Amino acid sequence: MVDQPDKPRVLIFSLRNIFGRALNRGPHYEFEDIIREIDSAELVAPKVDPASRRASLATRLAYHAPVALNPGIPKIAAKGPYDLLFTICGFPQDLLMFNAVEHLRDVCKTSVCLLDELWAKDIHKHRHFLPILAKFDVVLQYHSSSVKPLSELIGPRCRYFPPGVDASLFCPYPDPPARVVDVYSMGRRPAAVHQKLLGMARDAGLFYVHDTISGSQAIEPREHRAQVASIAKRSRYFLVNPGKFDSPEETGHQVEFGYRYFEGAASGAIMLGERPNNAVFPGLFDWPDAVIEVPQQSGEIDRVISELDRDPGRQDRIRRTGMEQALMRHDWVYRWETVLEAAGLRPLPGLAARKHRLATLAGLVSGHRPIGPSEFNHERRLSAR
Repeated sequence: MVDQPDKPRVLIFSLRNIFGRALNRGPHYEFEDIIREIDSAELVAPKVDPASRRASLATRLAYHAPVALNPGIPKIAAKGPYDLLFTICGFPQDLLMFNAVEHLRDVCKTSVCLLDELWAKDIHKHRHFLPILAKFDVVLQYHSSSVKPLSELIGPRCRYFPPGVDASLFCPYPDPPARVVDVYSMGRRPAAVHQKLLGMARDAGLFYVHDTISGSQAIEPREHRAQVASIAKRSRYFLVNPGKFDSPEETGHQVEFGYRYFEGAASGAIMLGERPNNAVFPGLFDWPDAVIEVPQQSGEIDRVISELDRDPGRQDRIRRTGMEQALMRHDWVYRWETVLEAAGLRPLPGLAARKHRLATLAGLVSGHRPIGPSEFNHERRLSAR
């Protein structure tokens, strides 16, 4: 790790010891860990007594009245001072956790909250949670269409913030393995596409990896992320679709997108599915064939795969372009750079060191810098000193 200041300048308030094994929280902890790698940060991760009913009681009450009870967060001694307080909330209900340690804000010059999931139609439902966001200087949102209505509620402190990925974890280089998995699908999948792929697996020997257990928790989040990355970079094709595409009653027909697209690009798998009809998506995935369109009700994914399989040159271009774009634009390091800009802070050397490692990998992917794995590992060790 590159030398950082002795005294932490960033305080991360993490929910990893409260919602630790939830699958949808894994990327949150991944982002937090990379911040700790590239910046001078201290992580505070309180625990809630699992036998206590205070958390569920506080949440239920807040849905009905403007009362923010402590859900069971113990008192935390804030050392301070810090330049920046940063926290990631998966859902508006999580804000009760931060509210219980509001004194942390007092020892930080600037505060930033990243809110993962908030559908515009649910803003009224969460109206008693959301005013807590007004205590932050900057509120970042993954859901682009929710920025304006939330700003109307809490003031002009909200901005869109795209998801990211640990691009070096998902990248197959410097020693790319064989792509032995034909199609990889995790989480929600269109029924028609899934049935067609099952038929191809049965009748044509397609190696189709998909979820067969319904559950929302990982045994160990970091191990789960590593396994997802390991499978993705061994996959030829990767299914993607907009967030909760099969539950319009939950989204109010709002179209948003999550980590899956970034993971697919970073792994070099060819993404098959739907390009989200969303204002910001074209600017983030603006290269040819970023996503090969396969409508949710389509029964022709076999034809799409067959057509791509007949064109190795096109496949290679799609894979390399996706990996390069992820390494040079969509790694968490670039997202943290955006947070620092919003907070008026300069990056530390660790950020530049990670960007250099990503650029080295991108050079390997493009073939412009054909260095071997041993040389790459040597360079990585040097940057970690």
